Amino acid sequence: MIGLKGTLNVIDNSGALLIECVNVLKQKVNNGWGSVGDEIVCVVKRARPVSGQTSASAAKVRQGDVRRAVIVRTRKAVRRPDGRYIRFDDNAAVLLNNKREMLGTRIGGVVSADLRMKGWGKIVSLAPKVV
Repeated sequence: MIGLKGTLNVIDNSGALLIECVNVLKQKVNNGWGSVGDEIVCVVKRARPVSGQTSASAAKVRQGDVRRAVIVRTRKAVRRPDGRYIRFDDNAAVLLNNKREMLGTRIGGVVSADLRMKGWGKIVSLAPKVV
């Protein structure tokens, strides 16, 4: 569960390293707490330095940018329908553009399988490992 002022690692190659949640975009069922698969509004707290060259692998975000992201991992345990609980070592997210598409082209970490049920199949297909 990610609340306001919660920080998350970014696991795509968009250029951001650390983001801070400022709003959870979903129905008012969980009082502002976000879980795996929820879309959030965030501020980029730390990003890779932007080089002077313009190349295909250039950073797409800068420190202070306000972006949308989807939560892909949480430290808070999530209960699966078969009774198992799954939790991760950290909180992580993937940045999105205005059309709800991934900002980066690669994902560099484990993501939760619950994303597929919530409509984020593209993220699951690009992830190296799904748990």
